[in-house]
Amino acid sequence: MDKLRGRAETLKIAHLLDIEPHALTFLQGLPVDDVRRFRAQTVAALFDRAPDMLDRIAAATKLVPSGVAAAISQKALGPRLAAAVAGRLDPARAADIIEKLPVTFTAESCAHLDPRRIEGIVGRLDENLVVRIAVALAERGDHLTMGRFVGHLSDAALRRILPQIDDATVLRTGYVIDAPERLGHIIDLLGEERLASIIASAPASGLWPEALAVAGMVPGSRRARIASLTAAQPRDHLDTLVLTVADQDLWESLLPLVALLSEEERRTVAELPSLRDTDVLAGVVRAVAATTLWAEFLPLVDALPADSRKTVADTAGTLPTPDLDALAREVDKQNLWDLVMPLVELMDDDAKTRIFMLPAFQDQPET
Repeated sequence: MDKLRGRAETLKIAHLLDIEPHALTFLQGLPVDDVRRFRAQTVAALFDRAPDMLDRIAAATKLVPSGVAAAISQKALGPRLAAAVAGRLDPARAADIIEKLPVTFTAESCAHLDPRRIEGIVGRLDENLVVRIAVALAERGDHLTMGRFVGHLSDAALRRILPQIDDATVLRTGYVIDAPERLGHIIDLLGEERLASIIASAPASGLWPEALAVAGMVPGSRRARIASLTAAQPRDHLDTLVLTVADQDLWESLLPLVALLSEEERRTVAELPSLRDTDVLAGVVRAVAATTLWAEFLPLVDALPADSRKTVADTAGTLPTPDLDALAREVDKQNLWDLVMPLVELMDDDAKTRIFMLPAFQDQPET
């Protein structure tokens, strides 16, 4: 999940700075919590050191009716400056002015509003207006701004908004949501049929990474629902998922979902043509070794066809000794030997010797 969360955080920072995301790719190699803190510092640097002029304009708006202030915002300030001034106002006053502005102007301004001010303002807006603004943002394709707002919307507003935006927009918005703790509840509001439709839209839209990120952010049973609905997709759709994961090295996001599947669902995944590709299988073994996701991976291996299991065994047998030792210790810790020993039996004699000469075995207490 860290890789996908890191991408999302980088997109948000690029949006704040109004630069292309590729200029910040170096951030994606950093711990995601550090990048998130950097984003918070970026917000503070951008909005806490605003020119005194903004405070003077904000003070002046208190002297005129909200309708006049709205006209000044639209005609004289423009969306960016109007948003900057709104961020210096009391939330109730800002909401009064926003309600007098055209929805299209407000939607454009939202992208420039101090993210820390959103909750206070949105909670004071009329629900009908909130719905219209959200739909306008969707029409503009401004998923990053929607991601800032959606966590602060009421259930009543969400129930009206969700049917009016397409599946790809829901995925893109969920990927960059600023309040991921709300995702589980939003998924409940979607319902089973719409959730299945959203998952089915991922391959055609090229949004498997976004779908994986959303699944990784939702808790418990909801994540299992997403995993099952994904496993029920047509085989060619699932193949694009595996190939996307292999190409972008996203196994740490996919394997925990596979581990939630029933035995029958795992068998469906294991029989995919993409998981007969030796390069794909070798790549996933190396990724699992790097992330120590053996407990999530081994049940899938057990369901693979014989030739695919042989590829996994051969690749595992050539892993560096520290990786093999980490495998042995993890397997022993979680008592997964019944899944590992059939793989060891498929290895050649040199690999078997390496396995049983590992420090993990030498460290076993004498009986």
